[in-house]
Amino acid sequence: MMLKSASVLVIDDEKSLRDFVRINLEVRGYNVTVAPNGADGLAVFQSQHIDLVILDIMMPNMDGLETTRRIRQISIVPIIILTALGEESDKVKAFDLGADDYLTKPFGIGELLSRVKAVLRRARWSEAQPEQESIECQDIAADLVRHKITAAGRELDLTPTEFNLLVYLMRNAGKTLSHRAILQNVWGPEYGDEAEYLRVYMGKLRQKVEKEPLKPRYILTERGIGYRFEC
Repeated sequence: MMLKSASVLVIDDEKSLRDFVRINLEVRGYNVTVAPNGADGLAVFQSQHIDLVILDIMMPNMDGLETTRRIRQISIVPIIILTALGEESDKVKAFDLGADDYLTKPFGIGELLSRVKAVLRRARWSEAQPEQESIECQDIAADLVRHKITAAGRELDLTPTEFNLLVYLMRNAGKTLSHRAILQNVWGPEYGDEAEYLRVYMGKLRQKVEKEPLKPRYILTERGIGYRFEC
């Protein structure tokens, strides 16, 4: 998938914002479809091929959180949520439901394009042909050709970002990795200060990987520094 030929679905009840996003993506070669609320957006998503969803949290007739939850039931397509200042708790909920990134309104063209390119690039990374075929650590096995990871023989249900993050941790097993290093290697060079991303995603991975998430055996926190994957 070429980034600029990607199909983007924009869901927002504010017409001026929909038009702002649509126009600025279309002039750069993206194929853009818009919807005014979550219900209409979900109908579009189910009827068309979509590579990326951009949606607002606060919308009538199915809000962004419920829309994200329903999309994640059927797809691992990248999702960027749009939040207003002060919606920190909603942002964390959206990450918990499977959103990949966020933009805080108001945002500029540069920030929009940077986030769009980054999430599409991450999705492409997870699909790229790997240099090695597998990584194993005790009862966790990553099949990099099939893009599957199992824990104790159970296949994990991972989004592209979760897959990339867990593979990066496993590749660097035993090393203490700083927050910035993880963000720039998994999310991209545009990132580095978004510590809340890691808090949410490490928690999600522990729920899926660890037998006792509150007493992790594999994904360990190095306080004030970052994280370490213990093999």
